[in-house]
Amino acid sequence: MSIGSLYSVGRSTPGPARPLPHARAAVPLGLRLLAAALCGLFTLTLTAAVFVRTYPGQWLDGVLLPRAERGGGYEQQTVLVGPAKTVLATFGSPTLIAALLGVVLLVGVLRRRLVAGVVGVGMVVCVVLVAGAVKSQLPRPDLGIESSTTHNSFPSGHVAAATALLLAFMLVLPGWARRWLAVPGAAGVAVIASATMIAGWHRFSDVLGGVLLGVTVFCLAAAALAAWPGDRAAAGGADGGSLWRRLAEAGVGLVGLVWALVVVVPGLAASVQRGLLVAIVATAAATMFLVGAVVFLVRSTDFAVPLSARSPEPSPRSTEARKIS
Repeated sequence: MSIGSLYSVGRSTPGPARPLPHARAAVPLGLRLLAAALCGLFTLTLTAAVFVRTYPGQWLDGVLLPRAERGGGYEQQTVLVGPAKTVLATFGSPTLIAALLGVVLLVGVLRRRLVAGVVGVGMVVCVVLVAGAVKSQLPRPDLGIESSTTHNSFPSGHVAAATALLLAFMLVLPGWARRWLAVPGAAGVAVIASATMIAGWHRFSDVLGGVLLGVTVFCLAAAALAAWPGDRAAAGGADGGSLWRRLAEAGVGLVGLVWALVVVVPGLAASVQRGLLVAIVATAAATMFLVGAVVFLVRSTDFAVPLSARSPEPSPRSTEARKIS
């Protein structure tokens, strides 16, 4: 028997084609968002355990935002106290919050994303309720640290609500608008977080926990929408228009970053103490990173959830196929 007779030459083996060994199916967006939510919940729990329950964590909070020598409160000795209280009073207005939630619903209706708008509003309400429950139920032990108190303020309800409100818009806006809103929106959340620390309402760990809580709940809400029957990914392409648009966005972001480094940071350094400056910069960096990460994660999803799972919106490809047939 010859070796050549064992193999067929010039013939193809019948049967379905097999994928290449290195080809792997993409992980569904819902699972990635769920994994991100679990990571956020773990980080939130770890932050609470370290900063609330341990001596080094309470000590670090006290170093960054020490108690004032006069009055014994945590209001910082800086000229920014007045503007900080104005920011908090403005954002804390129930009328403003209701108006912004109404805008979320309105944008959802106009873009035929009513389900996403309702989920966004529910997400903000859920974050506020969870923040209040955690603050009232989480004990803060007395570890004998000078100038520390047993009053628990973790996490910050103002910062959690601001983060959730910003991310609620990410559920109803198109992809290009999300990128334009992400940077100024994250900067606005950082301003509110800094105002709570300057006014002595919250510690550094409180504002960090507020951002983490808002991001975690957003990932859960977005995962539920992504898994909803009928949801589809947003169409995207690497055409010349999108390339120029991304270059323009990068240019605007670079100009804003240079302006912040040249104007804002030196002005803060001259107005606040070193510990507060470190807390403000760290809060801004963490907010920018977390908001940017979740916006990038949902960049290809339009959250086009139909009101009825039985009648999803037809895709352009299926419409063209019906016309051809």
